Amino acid sequence: MSTPSRRSARALTAREAGGRTWDLVVIGAGSAGLVGARTAAALGAHVLLIEAHRFGGECLHTGCVPSKALIASAAAAHAARSSAGLGVTASEVHVDFPAVMQHVHAAIHDIEPVDSPETLNRDGIHTLTGRARFDGPRSVVVDGERIAFRDALIAAGSSPVRTSVEGEASIDVLTNETFWDLDALPARLLVQGGGAIGCEIAQAMVRLGSQVTLIHRGDRVLPKEDAAASAVVLAALRAEGVDVRLGTTVRSFDSAGSDDAPSPSGTARLSDGTQVVFDRALAALGRRVEVSDLGLPAAGVTLDRRGAVDVDASLRTSNPRIRAAGDVTPLPRFTHTAGMYGSVAATNAVLGLSRKIDADVVPRVTFTSPEVGAVGVSPADASARGMHVITQQHSHLDRAIADGHTDGFTNIVVDRRGRVTGAVIVGPRAGESLAEYTVAVKTRMNVRTLATTMHAYPTYSDAGWNAVVKEAQRGLRGGAIAFAIGLLARLHRRRS
Repeated sequence: MSTPSRRSARALTAREAGGRTWDLVVIGAGSAGLVGARTAAALGAHVLLIEAHRFGGECLHTGCVPSKALIASAAAAHAARSSAGLGVTASEVHVDFPAVMQHVHAAIHDIEPVDSPETLNRDGIHTLTGRARFDGPRSVVVDGERIAFRDALIAAGSSPVRTSVEGEASIDVLTNETFWDLDALPARLLVQGGGAIGCEIAQAMVRLGSQVTLIHRGDRVLPKEDAAASAVVLAALRAEGVDVRLGTTVRSFDSAGSDDAPSPSGTARLSDGTQVVFDRALAALGRRVEVSDLGLPAAGVTLDRRGAVDVDASLRTSNPRIRAAGDVTPLPRFTHTAGMYGSVAATNAVLGLSRKIDADVVPRVTFTSPEVGAVGVSPADASARGMHVITQQHSHLDRAIADGHTDGFTNIVVDRRGRVTGAVIVGPRAGESLAEYTVAVKTRMNVRTLATTMHAYPTYSDAGWNAVVKEAQRGLRGGAIAFAIGLLARLHRRRS
């Protein structure tokens, strides 16, 4: 079989891609596949990237990019309405929802060329649009054409979990994939799910003028986050008018539509016996792996008990020639983990290495207002692991006081040797402040190093710095360090 040329990388048909053996075939052009393909091409590999639908994946088209663009518009509306405490009052705030959605789609459009086949081709990556299916341990089939590979990377992503209750088929329930097709502001929006997606969209939509009811089966929103952080977000949602129903589920839907012609509006009957009338409903119930059409048994690739592609610490599947990264695996499902793990998987495939991923130091951010950022050991787990938590309330943070956003906090988890092992930040731009602590956890940095590093004033990162300064000062008041300080001070006084 012939070897493809990287110099003339281009978009191929399935027939053109067949008849040759590729160094690496990548299935899926989302974050994991894109970064994996680019890494492999940079290492000199002949790469074929196969995408069934849209290059860029969920993050670009239906996830990170559109949701943050929507949040930006909602934040502008909220600031205009709620700045009286800063001496600024808007007489009337008008939200043009079609214009908001135009901004959302413009953001996608502006970023899309980075992930386009044309750009990938310039990066030395051959592309193919089609649905791939393994027909053996070293080949896939696309449009009836067999394509051979030396190694492969599965980066097929995930799909939204759909609601499954009585009457659901008669309702046109939105997901985070179809939500962006809205062209009119729903007067009444029902959101199922109090995780990151549900909370972000619920808050954004109430700020844009919808009457929002959020239904969550758990006893607190953002159940994967620190309890104190979720309490602050819950208070913020309710203060802005989101009707949050905890410990509640949708039992059934009633609609004027039918299974053949679903209606966008209807009534939800809840587990607590109440009813909610809505104009649109959104199922924000998480995402799941769907790989039944990939032919994994033919490739000798096994799944874990939850149906995700099983991988080891080097991202190798049960077939040593096939690796997997991104949402298709059971590992943390974020755009940044997908990209990082895709790079590791591609490097291992091309160079024959067994580099292991770091699944312990994974930063995550929920982009509500206030934001929630977290990394490493949770404050809730600190005591059981012999660690302690240092806290700085933002009510004592100069920047937060100046901005009028004092409801947040910064918690830093420290081990017995004074090393930073985790952090939780709640407040404006928490995601940016979190970067410092991600590095600190990764490098096992001591709080004294942070305390003696100058920080700009006044910033939100000042909260963590104030906390570690106090922690470092506490360490000076006992033990050998305190003795040495006292000794030096006495010697200095004698020489004076």
